[in-house]
Amino acid sequence: MSGSAQVFLAIIAVATLVMALVQVALICAAGLLARRIGRLGDEVEREIKPIFAHLNSIGRDASRAAALAAAQVERADQLFADLAARVEQAMAGVQHSLGAPAREGRAFLSALRAAMQAVRDLRRERSRQGRADDEDALFI
Repeated sequence: MSGSAQVFLAIIAVATLVMALVQVALICAAGLLARRIGRLGDEVEREIKPIFAHLNSIGRDASRAAALAAAQVERADQLFADLAARVEQAMAGVQHSLGAPAREGRAFLSALRAAMQAVRDLRRERSRQGRADDEDALFI
């Protein structure tokens, strides 16, 4: 082998050694980075786990509150339906109890009006007969 071939061969050997060292360094750095990412993931999981537990608790409480609110709304609806039915019954009773006396009172007032009209008619008729008698007496 010639001197230049040995120089080129030495350059190739050194370049291969440098490439191998760079690759080993990159593999080590990737391993360290993977371990750090793993630790970061574990830490994030540890930090987030209580948050998720808390959110789960909030969700359960909200679900329970919604169920209680729905039950209260149903109770209120039933209460108002019962109240409306009772008010309707009471109004029907009041209308019935006031309707009969009002009809009787109206009938009484109509009878009284008819009696007053009859008395007026009798007075007018007597007044006319009295005048006619007076005029007849004067006529003769």
